[in-house]
Amino acid sequence: MTLTAKLKLIALGIVVLAAVAGIAVFYRVFQGNTSPVRVACVGDSITGITGYPADLQTLLGNSYEVRNFGVMGATILLNTDRPYINQTAFLEVKQFQPQVVVILLGTNDARTNIYQYSQNLEADYKRLIDAFQAFASKPEVLIAIPPPIFNNTLGLSSAYLDQGVIPRVEQVAKELHLPTIDIYGALVIRPELFPDGVHPNNEGAQIIANEVYKALIPRYTRPEVF
Repeated sequence: MTLTAKLKLIALGIVVLAAVAGIAVFYRVFQGNTSPVRVACVGDSITGITGYPADLQTLLGNSYEVRNFGVMGATILLNTDRPYINQTAFLEVKQFQPQVVVILLGTNDARTNIYQYSQNLEADYKRLIDAFQAFASKPEVLIAIPPPIFNNTLGLSSAYLDQGVIPRVEQVAKELHLPTIDIYGALVIRPELFPDGVHPNNEGAQIIANEVYKALIPRYTRPEVF
């Protein structure tokens, strides 16, 4: 056997061993643990009333349990009348003990009567994330970049969102090394999907669900639960 042939055989053996090791790790992780991956969808009314968590459940199937913890009017900022961390939903998320938390917040922080007090947005977001990460289930936190704001009568500013809230949300994700889901980019050219300029319709909710789905699948794959 030539030296080249021997080297090819050794390389093939290494690949096979790596594959076997990977399979062994997979079965060590999932053997006897086929309960659904618990996914908490945290957010404001874009989570609460658009139906995207239900669409996400359909996409993910029985290997996942997706729950909707959206709160209308919820903010990242603490100096408002509805910071998410102070809502009953936060305690409900804790009781759920999720393995994944998808946070879709920031839209209400772009309100014209709130944004002027947004200097603590980064610190307040980190505090919220820390609170989730402190759960006994030690969930992975994914940061969803909020969808665009179009012309509306709800007191929400697209300029404040684009130029202030989103850069700060992205900065927090970068500093904490957290994965992001670009909901904004997926919907920015689809204003027709926002009847009131803020809340996406059913098609928009499905797009959000698709983006979250694409972010989750590479991280959490389990055998189907029957």
